Amino acid sequence: MDPKIADERLPLLNSQKETKSFCIPQRWVLAIMGFLAVTNAYTMRICLNVAITEMVVKHQDEGTVEDGYCPAANVTEGGGGSTGGEYEWSEALQGLILSAFFWGYVITHIPGGILAEKFGGKWALSLGILSTAIFTLLTPLAVELGGANMLIGIRFLEGLGEGTTFPALSALLAAWIPLNERSKIGSLVFGGGQVGTILGTYLSGVLLHNFDWPWVFYFFGVIGLLWFILFTLLCYSDPGSHPFIKDREKEYLNKELGQLTRDKTLPPTPWMAIITNGPMLALIAAQIGHDWGFFIMVTDLPKYMSDVLHFSIKENGLYSSLPYMMMWLVSVTSGILGDWLIKTGRIGITASRKLFTTIASVGPAIFIMLASYAGCDKTLVVVHFTIAMGIMGTFYPGMKVNPLDLSPNYAGTLMALTNGIGAITGIITPALVGLMTPNRSINEWRLVFWIAFGVFMVTNLIYVIWASGEVQPFNNPRLLNKSYEEDGEVPEKEEKDADQQIEYVKQ
Repeated sequence: MDPKIADERLPLLNSQKETKSFCIPQRWVLAIMGFLAVTNAYTMRICLNVAITEMVVKHQDEGTVEDGYCPAANVTEGGGGSTGGEYEWSEALQGLILSAFFWGYVITHIPGGILAEKFGGKWALSLGILSTAIFTLLTPLAVELGGANMLIGIRFLEGLGEGTTFPALSALLAAWIPLNERSKIGSLVFGGGQVGTILGTYLSGVLLHNFDWPWVFYFFGVIGLLWFILFTLLCYSDPGSHPFIKDREKEYLNKELGQLTRDKTLPPTPWMAIITNGPMLALIAAQIGHDWGFFIMVTDLPKYMSDVLHFSIKENGLYSSLPYMMMWLVSVTSGILGDWLIKTGRIGITASRKLFTTIASVGPAIFIMLASYAGCDKTLVVVHFTIAMGIMGTFYPGMKVNPLDLSPNYAGTLMALTNGIGAITGIITPALVGLMTPNRSINEWRLVFWIAFGVFMVTNLIYVIWASGEVQPFNNPRLLNKSYEEDGEVPEKEEKDADQQIEYVKQ
């Protein structure tokens, strides 16, 4: 054969050989599995929020609409009594149980981010989900053996496992996703939280309607185990270590991420520079505001539907899931819109992050309040909650992907800080709601929503003033390292690399 013809056929043969691997680009395989990771994490996190309504004894309220109580279809006027499950847990104790997950969740955020940056995000993510799945499967046994105290303990352990999820995912996305795809893919991956909430809430209602409450935990625990097996077989921490990635995609990612790729020889994390950075503090404030409202809704909305509006368990699962269906749709579409606005030069990265974050704060604040004033009109309440949570979906192309903008090198650590500090509200809000709503009346809940309104507004104002979408100086700590001052100046290569990073993001 003519050597020239053989040389011409070689690229074709290599191309045909490549097609034997995955047809889908590996960054999209990672994105899909990341989406499913968040979905699984949320189903296991929130299934107790619905199940607990059938685990506890339900006391029928003796009050009128004027007193802030909605009439139940099966309750005669002035009737008392109780229905539901077998556990006599007060509202305050239920709030403590629902908050226990976040005690552990907060603890492992920063360690998870550090481990993901040092060893890669694959195992920090997968082992965390695996442990959460195992403890979810053990939940019914824990309740049977130790009641509320054992349930609090095992929820704490679940939180420890799941605390690595978002820091590890941020490290993975920083290693795999180009800047011009970040809003779109970030919204897809993090939007798994809404899909998980939808499936966890709705399917929990279906399972509780047809089976005993332990089956809720068995079902979602097994799904978590299946995800772990698939993820460990399909996904890797970075393109360089992936055995199945096509050369074409690897070259593309090297070109797009070359200037923003993580430097594995970086010195220790510059904590002081990070925690004193204005845009970083603004990011933390926005996370606190979002999480305050979100955790009130995701943790306590099923209780509001059950205890205040008296939806049946099947209706509760359906109508509690509708707001998150809308939130997921908005998060995906607004992510595409955000990428388009930035790519076409119609808006800068900083302005885009501020715009979408503001929409995600002000809109929910207004409609959550309107829901509380809709009284016992079930349809209107569901509509207002659905609109509120739908608008909150613009949070994902807003401040949720902002850690990747501020520091590609320390994206995992930044996500750990923001998500970890924000998750403290997951400890506070369920306990606070339990203390503030001992009688389960609309008037008590209205005050809860007014507080959420104020938190939304104040934290968003802080973000609008100080947020940024540009790479921050702490991304390259060698520029901050005084050891270089011994020579009188920063090494030319380090200064050039930092300038390239900042200029790349500005473009």
